[in-house]
Amino acid sequence: MTDNSILIIEDDQEISCSLAAFLRSKGYAPAICESAEFARLWLKKNTPALILLDLMLPGESGLDFFQRLRATDNTPVIMVTALDDPIDNVVGLELGADDYVVKPFDLNVLLARIRAVMRRFDNAAPAVKKNPGEPVLEFSEFTFYPLRRYVRGPDNVRRTLTASETDLLLVLCQHAKKVISREDLIELTRGDITSTSMRSIDLLISRLRRKLVSNIPDEEFIQTLRSNGYMFRPNVRSL
Repeated sequence: MTDNSILIIEDDQEISCSLAAFLRSKGYAPAICESAEFARLWLKKNTPALILLDLMLPGESGLDFFQRLRATDNTPVIMVTALDDPIDNVVGLELGADDYVVKPFDLNVLLARIRAVMRRFDNAAPAVKKNPGEPVLEFSEFTFYPLRRYVRGPDNVRRTLTASETDLLLVLCQHAKKVISREDLIELTRGDITSTSMRSIDLLISRLRRKLVSNIPDEEFIQTLRSNGYMFRPNVRSL
């Protein structure tokens, strides 16, 4: 598939067809699957730039499908929910979704979300690329590979990162030993400050903490400072 391809996983034909027509008019190459089963078959032969995933699918739910997908694939995913259910939204973000929208949604707002997620995914690491070759950062017992979107820990196990997690960890590394507010983190990683993005940053921090578990007792890499934001505590160096 082309790098502007978008997979729409949606069982409502009216919604999927109108969405596909809109995206096509904006220069994207949409494909439609009406169930998780068909989407899984499609993904065996194709690699989209982004997935729009409806949570209310027939058969296997969107959340179950996404959890299985994220175990092996880092394709950006925007979840589409029928109701503004904070539980589903939080669970989706905790599992690694890059964003979510609530039906009914404005197509231009969705387009802005799509562009923002794809931009974050494409530009996760250029800020640290000072020399030819892949930039690599090291802190404490961890080695961070921004371009390949993973960290390797003291157990030598590769911990895969989503595009959003990579963005956030990169910004934290670039501002190590400094207090950085949630608003600044959002502006440096997402660009738009909303109540949703504020919650997303907190969830991303929580996910990073689970992936950056050290063998050093009581070592906390990301410190929460009440009313101020966060601070990345370890020393960071480029390899």
